[in-house]
Amino acid sequence: MKISVIGTGYVGLVTGVCFADLGNDVICMDIDKEKIEKLSKGIPVIYEPGLEELLKRNLKEKRIKFTTSMKETVEDSEIIFIAVGTPPDENGEPDMRAIWNVAKQIAQYINGHKIIINKSTVPVGSAERVYKIIKENLTNNHEFDIISNPEFLREGSAVYDFMNPDRIVIGGSEERAIEKVKELYQPLDAPILITDVKSAELIKYASNAYLATRISFINEIATFCEATGADVELVAKGMGLDKRIGPHFLNAGIGFGGSCFPKDTLGLVTTAKKFGVECSIVKSTIEVNNQQRIKFFEKIYNYFNKELKDKTFGIWGLAFKPDTDDMRESPSIEIINLLLEKGAKVKVFDPAAIENAKKIWKEKIEYTSGMYEVCENSDALIILTEWNEFKQADLKRVHNLLKTPVIFDGRNIFGAKKLRSKGFDYFGIGIKQ
Repeated sequence: MKISVIGTGYVGLVTGVCFADLGNDVICMDIDKEKIEKLSKGIPVIYEPGLEELLKRNLKEKRIKFTTSMKETVEDSEIIFIAVGTPPDENGEPDMRAIWNVAKQIAQYINGHKIIINKSTVPVGSAERVYKIIKENLTNNHEFDIISNPEFLREGSAVYDFMNPDRIVIGGSEERAIEKVKELYQPLDAPILITDVKSAELIKYASNAYLATRISFINEIATFCEATGADVELVAKGMGLDKRIGPHFLNAGIGFGGSCFPKDTLGLVTTAKKFGVECSIVKSTIEVNNQQRIKFFEKIYNYFNKELKDKTFGIWGLAFKPDTDDMRESPSIEIINLLLEKGAKVKVFDPAAIENAKKIWKEKIEYTSGMYEVCENSDALIILTEWNEFKQADLKRVHNLLKTPVIFDGRNIFGAKKLRSKGFDYFGIGIKQ
């Protein structure tokens, strides 16, 4: 099929490249000229395992191309995906300006029947608004259909998730459009759920809010464990063995971040409020998550008797999760800022996110090229992202490099017993101190 994807962020780029790899002709459009030039040369603009290989292969096979032209994007496609960002505004509501602007532009160039698919995460009722905007700005009488097709891609495994989906949700009312989209996804051999548009829009918000709630729940239990001497990892294991609960999203830590959970929980709360609904559980989820970072910082602050001035802290991990360079809403940002506010010096290492970190802190912190360099003459080591290479660290070497052998582990990648037997003071999440 002839497909276009408007927006080349995590969702748009992975969607476009993967559809091309399934044999479709794909146009990816973005207003960022520099980004389009890089992608046209096979240079990925995000860190995502497996993406570069697929990008280069499909450029070579001429199944994908990149452009800044909306005219070409719309006119040369039968199916158009909208995958632009909807970041939260200062009130926590999704900023929909990019979606509305794209809808206006699409309307100018429709030259035949088009299926317009909203891939961005949007509040309930957005598809109706897109339809209305296009209808009002059409320059001819060509027909078009609107479909809601939420994405469920996890950063760090987005390519795998696209090719191996748990489910595909198609929200629409026109049978011909629904059948066409079903045909597009047929090669993936995944369960397809057909819904109305509003239900499809809410499925994404509800899914992410529920997963975020599980994270905040286990973090609240972790605090209880610390107060009583229980071990949150054993508690979580015992819970997860219950088939009604399962083990996923029960890892205690410094809270969730990234481009989805913080934005989507806020989006659900603010949208629900407009309909007169108070999402009390989700609001509590957000509050617990925000407090989790502060509680972790307080462990560091109290260990050093509330005097961090001129202390040096080595940081392992900046991205909000491993296998991505994404630092949007990463817990590392708030924790490092709190350290800097108290006069501490900070050295950091992350396998993928250093360049993004430089955009945030510039010269305020020291950037290193390896995890052992971070430890050298640092007063403590702080772990904020659970990259696999950190789990394989030479702990004897770490001990010798640190000025003070203390580790604050925000992701529980090491066991307390193991670290303390090697002479470390060790502080994890939800374990007996």
